[in-house]
Amino acid sequence: MTTLINFFTPDSFSIHQSASDWQHAIDLTTESMIRNQYVEPRYSQAIKDSTSNSGPYYILAPGIAMPHARPEEGVKQTALSMTLIKDGVDFGHDNEPVYLLIGLAAKDADSHIYAIQALSEMLCEEECIEQLINATSVSELQEIVKRY
Repeated sequence: MTTLINFFTPDSFSIHQSASDWQHAIDLTTESMIRNQYVEPRYSQAIKDSTSNSGPYYILAPGIAMPHARPEEGVKQTALSMTLIKDGVDFGHDNEPVYLLIGLAAKDADSHIYAIQALSEMLCEEECIEQLINATSVSELQEIVKRY
């Protein structure tokens, strides 16, 4: 049975004290996907370009963002990453700081549907969001994701 954790690799979770700006936060979020060759390095730039052009369209809720770009921007395999920035990062546009970034690389229109459903279920629970944002270790983030 596929569960949400199956869309992540063990090294796709990271916790950082801070990011110098939102562009740095995007780099931190796509780092493991690039390293594992799930996306080409240009994928990170595509997210930054579309953010510059359209604003942070991927902010899901206060404190939570799901940066992504189109499949043709260098996605080789569907994957997720989770990056926690303890001090938060400012995406501008009158948004609250973002603490949790869930990187999404979708190979096609369908392969990520289950992951999105499971993520929305997880992010609908206030308590779960709090636990994710207050996590102090990667294993803690993984344990929370394993519940979905």
